[in-house]
Amino acid sequence: MTDDAKDSTRQAALDYHQFPKPGKLEIRATKPLANGRDLSRAYSPGVAEACLEIKANPDTARDYTTRGNLVGVVTNGTAVLGLGNIGGLASKPVMEGKAVLFKKFANIDCFDIELNEPDPEKLADIVCALEPTFGAINLEDIKAPDCFIVEKICRERMNIPVFHDDQHGTAIVVGAAATNALRVAGKKFEDIKIVSTGGGAAGIACLNMLLKLGVKRENVWLCDIEGLVYNGREKDMTPQKAEYAQGTTKATLNDVIAGADMFLGLSGPGVLKPEMVVQMTDAPIIFALANPTPEISPDDARAVKPDAIIATGRSDFPNQVNNVLCFPFIFRGALDVGATDINDEMKIACIEGIAALARATTSAEAAAAYTGEKLTFGADYLIPKPFDPRLMGVVASSVAKAAMETGIATRPIADMTAYKANLDGSVFKSAMIMRPVFDAARTVTRSIVFAEGEDERVLRASQAIMEETTDTPILIGRPDVIAQRCERAGLKIRPGVDFSIVNPENDPRYRDYWETYHNLMARKGVTPDLAKAIMRTNTTAIGAVMVHRGEADSLICGTFGQFRWHLKYVTEILGNQTLHPVGALSLMILEDGPLFVADTQVHSEPTPEQIAETVIGAARHVRRFGVEPKIALCSHSQFGNLDCDTGVRMRAAMAILDSQPRDFAYEGEMHIDAALDVELRNRVFPDAHLPGAANVLIFANTDAASGVRNILKMKGGGLEVGPILMGMGNRCHIVTPSITPRGLLNMSALAGTPVAHYG
Repeated sequence: MTDDAKDSTRQAALDYHQFPKPGKLEIRATKPLANGRDLSRAYSPGVAEACLEIKANPDTARDYTTRGNLVGVVTNGTAVLGLGNIGGLASKPVMEGKAVLFKKFANIDCFDIELNEPDPEKLADIVCALEPTFGAINLEDIKAPDCFIVEKICRERMNIPVFHDDQHGTAIVVGAAATNALRVAGKKFEDIKIVSTGGGAAGIACLNMLLKLGVKRENVWLCDIEGLVYNGREKDMTPQKAEYAQGTTKATLNDVIAGADMFLGLSGPGVLKPEMVVQMTDAPIIFALANPTPEISPDDARAVKPDAIIATGRSDFPNQVNNVLCFPFIFRGALDVGATDINDEMKIACIEGIAALARATTSAEAAAAYTGEKLTFGADYLIPKPFDPRLMGVVASSVAKAAMETGIATRPIADMTAYKANLDGSVFKSAMIMRPVFDAARTVTRSIVFAEGEDERVLRASQAIMEETTDTPILIGRPDVIAQRCERAGLKIRPGVDFSIVNPENDPRYRDYWETYHNLMARKGVTPDLAKAIMRTNTTAIGAVMVHRGEADSLICGTFGQFRWHLKYVTEILGNQTLHPVGALSLMILEDGPLFVADTQVHSEPTPEQIAETVIGAARHVRRFGVEPKIALCSHSQFGNLDCDTGVRMRAAMAILDSQPRDFAYEGEMHIDAALDVELRNRVFPDAHLPGAANVLIFANTDAASGVRNILKMKGGGLEVGPILMGMGNRCHIVTPSITPRGLLNMSALAGTPVAHYG
């Protein structure tokens, strides 16, 4: 990376933390506080009732406070990943980040607590004193061997789970990856020789876990910066390292690597040399987990051992050992059953759940989210992807079950099947719904042409595309204007270097383009002269012709101009007997989950046939996000009580939908409040065929659909993804002029995901 690129990346990270408000967390009230009555309940005198209930029965703290869903992320900043001993204050961004991951992945609330206390026993005293506040404690980034002392004291004295993620989170994910790697290699834990580098907290915890899984202690050879850990060694020793001492003489990694079945690296870059890998057994298991540079690169290892099974700590290689596969979900399960500890049985249940998930047949939701990536169990797929939506249900329920079976659950769950179903249903109630789409887009390289390539939002989105995806942007515009605007905006991307340009004023493909357009439109009144003029001035038409000719995979247009103006040219050029605009679907990402709205753009007053087609198309596209559609056909009429125009058309659309079996839930016609409020719907129409609240609202005119979309965006705090143009096979998406650079990036991720059958 160049110095300029490093500076740009650094500034982007700082801006992310500073704007629009400092930090990554805030505290919000979950109850109304709008009047005197609310105040009297929230505070004096009503709050006393909750206090007295908790005094009488401490277990009710879970019922009347946030404690049952609150984790404390505690550190003294003495061993921050990649940064070392930077102290509590400097570690705060990391701890806030950990809290964000808890919230986003498992809906667990967090307080991050950074302490200026280097003494491990005093630090443990402080943590123990926090027990009334939290349902569990996540110790983080505390140096070894202090972390062992702190955790031991806290676990002995506290009656809530205390979990040092640097140790046990890493050990759990390594255990899951090793379980499956041995399956692939055809080996068993009890038979293998392991050579490990790194005697820190994570390394020792991983070895301890591997012993619990069946590895024999005499088959483990631990090395650190001083070489082999052996009996009698005095320099840089700890009691934890001493437990893995082998022999009585000094040795190097190269001296002990011969015949090793598994290398476990949690040390530093370049520690494992190719000539050492040669000495390992066939199908060696190499976990090179140092970040950002592993102990050996996968390419170097496979150059000498093509059958090597490799995992790293990096996301750009297969088998990323990432603690996020574990810690949100093990805490979720522990909190939900009121566990007093996180014991070995719960950790092993977590390992088994993660490992089994990788071996299982990929769910339809995961397959849709990771389109283009082969999620088949094997050497390159030992553990699930971090954003696999099944992790919550599988891992948290396995942990909860283990806690109950070992007798440390104070609130056992009666119906584990229902509990798991509830966990699965909660996964999609956050803005992380877009993340799987990005991961899927990164698995392939698609070219996306932007019609308005001179727009600064497009330029900023193009830079983000190159940083966050593997897609290739193509910009339509004047090269000198694009270069000037990149410079003015402080962007590092440059035309002709980072992306290609189609110059309407002077492009060598001009003749090919206007002739292609004329051939398509000759019998629709377009003369050669008109075709030439359009291919000089109409960037949407140029982009559509490029997609038609196979020079781009998808077109994004609409950052200025009217939607249907763009739609006219897109339909004429890219439409055919199977592809035609069905409707525009907007995904609104709200605080309590996603809500889809259609048709916001295409049909002003759709016919019943068009409404039915929109419903069917929406069901297909909603499933692209791994969400099961629950569709409400909305109208001023409610279940036949008015013969207004929208009610009549919606009833006719319902009849069309009812004429054939459908594999999705839908109901109508109804008011929006009945669609979203199950109790209200049951009062007015008890026999409605719609389970739960609707997550898709279909309207009988674009005024209503677009109005709801804009209210949710401007007043409801919703983030829009879309509009998604249904019916065009992902070959084009027409955005709206209010779109932001982030919105364009989201649309590029959708456009960058191949769609074979969603329409």
